Amino acid sequence: MNGPSKLLETEDNWTTKMGAWFAGERVVFRGQDLHVDLKDMSWMELYVYSITGRRFTENQLKVLNAIWTSTSYPEPRLWNNRVTALAGTARSTPTLALSAGMALSEATIYGHRPNVHAIDFLFRAREAIGQGAELLDLIKSELRERRVIGGYGRPLFRSDERIPHMVKLIKEMGMDKGYFTSLAFDIEKILLEGRWRFQMNITGLDAALAADMGFSVREYHLFVTPAFIAGMPPCFQDTNEKTEGTFFPLRCDRIQYEGLKQRNWK
Repeated sequence: MNGPSKLLETEDNWTTKMGAWFAGERVVFRGQDLHVDLKDMSWMELYVYSITGRRFTENQLKVLNAIWTSTSYPEPRLWNNRVTALAGTARSTPTLALSAGMALSEATIYGHRPNVHAIDFLFRAREAIGQGAELLDLIKSELRERRVIGGYGRPLFRSDERIPHMVKLIKEMGMDKGYFTSLAFDIEKILLEGRWRFQMNITGLDAALAADMGFSVREYHLFVTPAFIAGMPPCFQDTNEKTEGTFFPLRCDRIQYEGLKQRNWK
């Protein structure tokens, strides 16, 4: 901002290419009429168009859809689903339950932050390789500085059950030979052959596929934000239909408490 002049310019005035609602007449969506030009779009197609302003092929949309469906687990023990389930057992509303689950999906270790780190590293690796750097050196440097590489390794389990299904799909769609997809597997090969023994997880493969489709870091972050949401409603409904407050209760003596002992309040 360069002083109050910028505020005055936008008082009651917002210049945008994104869209506008003309009440009772039409809705403009990135220069297109939402109810005429975009009326035949699927929700996924409209969503990625809203993010990028670009159209995607049928095969690309199938892969983008699979990125979402392959990672929507109706498992109430998962960190974000657990909050959604707790909202159900507390008789909260669907909107609050799903919003809370979405908010927790922005996790640093196993949520959307690794997605951002994964695609960001791929872009930085491409740039460095273009300047003559060796991939092995880039990997070593990244591990020294951050101790992890987004998209590789997995808490609790080494293998990722989603990878074989996604690989099968992208081969069928003819999307397994892209620059970033090949780079992602090259990174995994180095990590497995070295002392690190990190396997690629679905985050690494999904980020590579998105990069090959032309997504930027921010566009990809927006795209993956709802990726877990289809697994949340079953968790909410399950606890909402059972006795209130009975989702994973804990006895007091199971809590390791090291504070003050029982005392009387005056």
